[in-house]
Amino acid sequence: MASTTTTTDITKHIISEIPTYITVYSDGTIERPRQAPPVPPNLNDPTSPVSSKDITISQNPTISARLYLPKNPTTKLPILVFFHGGGFFFESAFSKLYHHHFNIFVSQANAIVVSVEYRLAPEHPLPAGYHDCWSSLQWVASKQEPWLINHGDFNRVFIGGDSAGGNIVHNIAMRAGSEALPNDVKVLGAILQHPYFYSSYPVGLEGVKLKSSDHDLYCSVWNLVYPSAPGGIDNLHLNPLGLEAPSLEGLGCDRMIVCVAGKDGIRERGVWYYEIVKKSGWKGKLELFEEEDEDHVYHIFFPESENGQKLIKRLASFLHE
Repeated sequence: MASTTTTTDITKHIISEIPTYITVYSDGTIERPRQAPPVPPNLNDPTSPVSSKDITISQNPTISARLYLPKNPTTKLPILVFFHGGGFFFESAFSKLYHHHFNIFVSQANAIVVSVEYRLAPEHPLPAGYHDCWSSLQWVASKQEPWLINHGDFNRVFIGGDSAGGNIVHNIAMRAGSEALPNDVKVLGAILQHPYFYSSYPVGLEGVKLKSSDHDLYCSVWNLVYPSAPGGIDNLHLNPLGLEAPSLEGLGCDRMIVCVAGKDGIRERGVWYYEIVKKSGWKGKLELFEEEDEDHVYHIFFPESENGQKLIKRLASFLHE
């Protein structure tokens, strides 16, 4: 009697999902429905007032960046090292969304921007992204890149980011307070735009204002991107007052601006962060900027809008104060 061989039909199925944001399948494929498409840099576009190019920071791990430089700079310019948002699991320094934003921002801010392409979760869970962003700041301080050497003012190095990128800014600023950068470069200022923080307890008006769906989203994102986080959502990277979190007095910058939006679900967290920094004993100059009638990262999505322009102008001034 002939033997028969049966094969098991392995059906692709969902193993984790945050609806409309990300779906992870059993075969390793990942869908990111909100991801903006990539676009090339503008190195020699005569119609643009800004030049941009892509560079490699590290090959192992893979870290890269898009650099933006105003055309024909006549003086040394502030350097802004920027960490994009997207919950640590989507978006890109090379996406149409951020490329459009920075072409507008750099033309007005008269600054060099290093927009970092760090590794994303869940393929590379946190703290990988934090390490990549610190490595990027070290690379900037190492003075290897001609655009930075020829046109950058290393006495005016800033870090900035929106949403998850704003969270990264806090964590990089804390690290800068305890670890030296190459060539004795210091971080002059930090820009946190609608930063993503959270905890197991409500802050500010969250007890009455925060929707349960927003609460579930913020928890789901953290569990996806940092499943092994000590302390869960009270991990010190997400909750600056969490378990074993160092004092905010040690923030390694001289100036900071925290931006919030009145209709943003994490607005209370930004205000709370501003307040705990203010009370921490940190000696720097601190500012809170709020746009009451706007939602989360409106200035990234709509940089040419009236309120988008208002915030861009304020941040441009911050780089030159």
